[in-house]
Amino acid sequence: MVVLNRIYTRTGDSGETALGDGTRVPKHALRVEAYGTVDETNATVGLTRLHASGGISERLAAIQNDLFDLGADLCRPITDAEQQQEHPPLRMTEAQILRLESEIDAMNERLSPLRSFILPGGTPLAAHLHLCRTVCRRAERLAVSLAATDTLNPDAVKYLNRLSDWFFVAARMANNDGADDVLWTPGANR
Repeated sequence: MVVLNRIYTRTGDSGETALGDGTRVPKHALRVEAYGTVDETNATVGLTRLHASGGISERLAAIQNDLFDLGADLCRPITDAEQQQEHPPLRMTEAQILRLESEIDAMNERLSPLRSFILPGGTPLAAHLHLCRTVCRRAERLAVSLAATDTLNPDAVKYLNRLSDWFFVAARMANNDGADDVLWTPGANR
């Protein structure tokens, strides 16, 4: 269990922060950027939940919990010895990805195929889901960049990729099952 007695520690005043394994790194390190953007994604999901109800709100709550798992995964570098540890670090799993895929498939069954790109917008819920999608895509790009230079749990990147798809399909569903999607008109303002 996490216990936070004090919120400020002054340990980051010099521009460094601690990773999950205690290693000190600059706050601008790519790993910190990646899990920080996952945290930003989580904050946008919290805002989005203000416009959601019922099942979609419950699914967004599950995603928020997953995003904390993902942040814990990304903030702790992978070591060869971690699987032999009594309490290995929390890592994203294929089951979390498969759950998103199942939910995407179920939501997508209700939607007509797209014949045009759509603009972010429509209902307040859809607009906020599109914001979640774009912040999630940025987190994914940062995680992919991190994976190019450091060992990363591949399920972390896969989760972010599926999650942005989830947000897209959920936004269409929030737009009256796609009937009220805002369609892009190429060159409309030339």
